[in-house]
Formats: sequence, C-alpha cells, structure tokens
Amino acid sequence: MLIKPRAFFIAMVTAGTAAALAACAYFPIAPQERLAPPTEAVVVAANPHAAEAGAEILRRGGNAVDAAVAIMATLSLVEPQSSGVGGGGFLLRYDEATERIDAYDGREMAPAAATPALFLDAQGRPLPRLDAITSGRAIGAPSVIAMLKLAHDDHGALPWAALFEPAIRLAEDGFEVSPRMHRLVSAVAQFGRLQRDPASRAYLFLPNGDPLPVGHRLRNPAYAETLRAIAADGPTALQRGAIAEAIVAQAQAGPLPGGLTLEDLQNVRPRRLDAVCGRYRVYRVCSMPPPSSGGVAVIESLALYERARPYPAGPAAIDDWAAYLWAGRLAYADRDFYIGDDQFVPVPTSGLVNARYHDVRARIVDLASAPQEPLAPGDPAAVVGGASLIDRWWRAEDGEAPGTSHFVVMDLNGDVVSMTATVESPFGAQRMAGGFFLNNQLTDFSFSPERDGRPIANAVAPGKRPRSSMAPVIMLDDDGEFHAAIGSPGGSAIISYVARTIIAAEDWGLSLQEAVNLPHLISASGDIRVETGFPSDLAEALAGRGWRFRPASAEDSGLHGFRRMPNGELETAVDPRREGAVVRVPRAALTPPAS
Repeated sequence: MLIKPRAFFIAMVTAGTAAALAACAYFPIAPQERLAPPTEAVVVAANPHAAEAGAEILRRGGNAVDAAVAIMATLSLVEPQSSGVGGGGFLLRYDEATERIDAYDGREMAPAAATPALFLDAQGRPLPRLDAITSGRAIGAPSVIAMLKLAHDDHGALPWAALFEPAIRLAEDGFEVSPRMHRLVSAVAQFGRLQRDPASRAYLFLPNGDPLPVGHRLRNPAYAETLRAIAADGPTALQRGAIAEAIVAQAQAGPLPGGLTLEDLQNVRPRRLDAVCGRYRVYRVCSMPPPSSGGVAVIESLALYERARPYPAGPAAIDDWAAYLWAGRLAYADRDFYIGDDQFVPVPTSGLVNARYHDVRARIVDLASAPQEPLAPGDPAAVVGGASLIDRWWRAEDGEAPGTSHFVVMDLNGDVVSMTATVESPFGAQRMAGGFFLNNQLTDFSFSPERDGRPIANAVAPGKRPRSSMAPVIMLDDDGEFHAAIGSPGGSAIISYVARTIIAAEDWGLSLQEAVNLPHLISASGDIRVETGFPSDLAEALAGRGWRFRPASAEDSGLHGFRRMPNGELETAVDPRREGAVVRVPRAALTPPAS
C-alpha cells in the first residue's frame, strides 16, 4: 500500500518542506488492514428534499442503489430544471466487499426515424439552437428509470415499489419553490418557449403569467400518479399505456415535430458496462465509458496534469494552473474528435486512457506559453497500436447545456453510488407529460453530420446515443479500497469542473469543500472562461503566457462528493453555486426492514 497523498502533503506544507511534495505520491509504507465499516451512511444531493429521500430509504435498511432510485424520483419533482424521469443518466456503483465498480448506461437513443439531417433546415443549415432545443426533434426516449431498474435488479435490497414512497408523498403534500427553481423559470421564461406548452405554463406560472415565487407551495398530483405507475410496473409504465402515449404526443407535436414512437420507447435498453479507469498518482480513477466523453477526458486531464506537474506547489502557483489549462486543452481536443456512441463509431477508448499515450501527449506541454488554437488530436494508435483514426473524423462542436444534477451515496455496507442525471437544457425540451419534463437530449448530437468532407463521430443516426460529458467518478486507493466519489452538472464544462476539483483536493492540500469552492477556469477550445473571484494576479500572469480569457460571472457547476479520510470518516462537499445538502445516517438510526 502507498501513503495517502493528501495527509502527507499537508504535513509537508505545515513543515514548509516544498521540495518534498513529490514524495506524497510515491512514498511507500507497510501494508495496512482494511478500513473498518462506516459508522454512518451519507447522502450528498443537489436538493435537501432529495437528500432526505435517500436518507429515509437508508434508515429503512436500503442500500446505495435503493437510495439512488428515491433520490432520482425526488429530484425530478423538486429540481425539474436539471434532471428527472423524462431524461437519462449514468450510474457508477462500488461494491466494498468485492472492490468491483459497475457502470450503468441510461443514455437516451435517437428514434428509428432520425436521420443525419435531424437538426438541419430545408437549406441544409444547422437550426438555431433554441429552436432545436424546444422542438419535438430533440426528445429522446426517457431511459433513466430503465437504467435504475437494471441496477436495482442487480443490487437492490428493498422492494422497488417502496423506493418511490418519499417522492409520491412530497408530490401530493407539496414543496416550497426554491430560489434556484424560481430563478431558472424566470430566466427561461424570457424566451417565451416554456409558456408555449399548456402543461408547463399551468405548472410553473401564476394565472397572471408570472413565474411561481420563491416559497410557493407546489403540488404535482399528476407526477404522483406517474410514480405510482412506475412503482407498480417499472419502466413499462413509460413505454406502454397512457403515460407513454403522452410522451409520444408531445414529441410529435409542433413546432418542428419529432419522430419518437411507442416502439422507440419500448426499445429502450440500458446497458451494464465496464467502467473506464486510469491512474492518477496513487489512485485508480474510474468513470463512464462512451457514449460519455467525460470519463475519458477527466482521466486524460488528470494524467497529463500529473506529468506536467510531478511536484505540484498549490493553488497559488502559476505553473500549476498553466499545467491544468494545458491538460484540459489536450484532453478536450482528443474528446472533440474521437468520442461518440461506440456502438456506431470506433472509439479509441483504451488508447486515450493509456499511460504510454499520456507520456507522448504530455511532451507537447510548454508551461511558459499557451497553445495555438485549435489543438490537433493525438494519435493513440501510433503509441498503443491498432487502426489509426487520426484522419477519419472532424471536430464536433459543443452544444451541451447545464440542465444536469449529480449525487453520491454511501450506505452502511460501504457500497457507493456516484450518479449524474440530466434532461440536458433547463427544463429539457420545455414540454411536460405525466407531470414531468421531457429531455432535449438529442441536441447533444452534432447538428452538422460532416465538415470539409469528413464525418463527425457524434453525428445523428437512428438508435444512436448522443455524446455526453457527464463524468460520475469513483476513486480507489492502491489497495482497491474506496477513496472518493464526485461529479458535477455543467454541460461540456463538467470535464474541467471535476478534473480541477480532484487536482485541488489531492495535489494542492485543500479540503474537498475548499476544492469545490475554488473559482473555475474552463480550458476547452477557444478562450478560457474565468469565473468571478479567480485571483486577478494569477489571471494576469496566465494572460502574460498567452492564455486568452473570457469573463463568466458564474459557472453553473453542482459538484457534490465525499472522500474517505485516513480515520475512515467521510469528508463531504456541497457546491455553494447550487442548493445541495448532506444528510448523514448513523448506524443507530437504522430501522431493520420488516420480515
């Protein structure tokens, strides 16, 4: 076993021994016994009602997967601008006993009627993005419930139907509209599309047309009935019958009607996959494989940063920030070219997370200057073998919006769930069915199927899953024991949010909460987005090296996570940019399930 780097880092900083910092990642000590089972279960979610719903299930003897179902059902009610049963998601589960990580893919698929021209107008030009987002063409078959049912069939402890009781109760009793929900309704309402759907208008607005005020008690009996149907029939409730017909009717309604059918809903097939993993210092970082680009890009970002900064100095060091920006720029370049649905296009996933490829890619880094735009992708095949794809694709544009949510759960067995779920844009396609909002997930595809005669890996095709940046992460130590779980909403910026937070927590000696709180720099292609509050002296120094900045008043991250400390306790973090909460469930609070 290797020493925990953060503890050693803090000791060295306290002692003022900056030159010894490199040893934090590699200093060997004698093997230790496994950590004792946790004394409490923990939920960290984007809304207090959702966190409490998960905790209620844990108190009743449920496990982390059980709690995830209850959290997701509740988020669909209290945070409909971000995620819900009308969308999709990715789930990672760590099993403490076997040290295995399972990955579940609940990404929506394009209808059978979809064509590469789905988001092109009659002249072959890309549709205006807002028109596409709020169109029927944007709606993919909701898949998150089918994914959760698959995970529950594999690992659940409590009966499926019991997991929806907290959300049903809250939908009927009502909840107070939160400041964030009010703010998002008001912002989206300015475009007039949300009010165009009668169900959305009746649900989110007062009779005079004003958005529901903060504190308004909002009830949703239609959603309660939907949850009762899901509790009784599982995913079938969204694939056949009245709710399914309502979904299809909304997708096929104008303007710009889509081609989603009942058969498309019935063809939803969530997948159980192998997590994609890579090394970072002494840790094994695991996340989602394609169609997620987030997992691969986070792993590559961390690996490139490690090579550029073998001796990190901390958040006040200009070279540490320059290395982070370079690492992200290189990882995004690979992600933009190569990643799509791997059931439709070849994706060099194993090469992109290969250490030898990272060694070669890192040679490009020059901390004294910024890269020229745009960076070309690397060629993993030249390093690790296989067919080269370097000339096959063209760069895909980014279109993802931050209508997403992330939560983490650890149960009293020590099992962990890290899950990111989404409806894509705020309130998805801004159309309701069955008391919930439908996704606009298909706008995550590239609108143009090709450019300059070269196809784009993320182009639309029937039955294809759009590329995602969602990156739920679980980190293990060198003994295979759980170390940390984290993730975030934020569209394509998720990659930067998650990678930067891990670097700050593991290399810069910050607490997890301090790492989450740091202002963001987003190092995708183009100018660097810099969040208000980032130190001006650092920004000026980076600008002096050639980095170009674009101010951003706020970055819409929602980083939620926890990290196991050397004493076995969990250190938690809630993003102050959203409305998250932590609920801890002591072992003494457990109510054994009735026999």
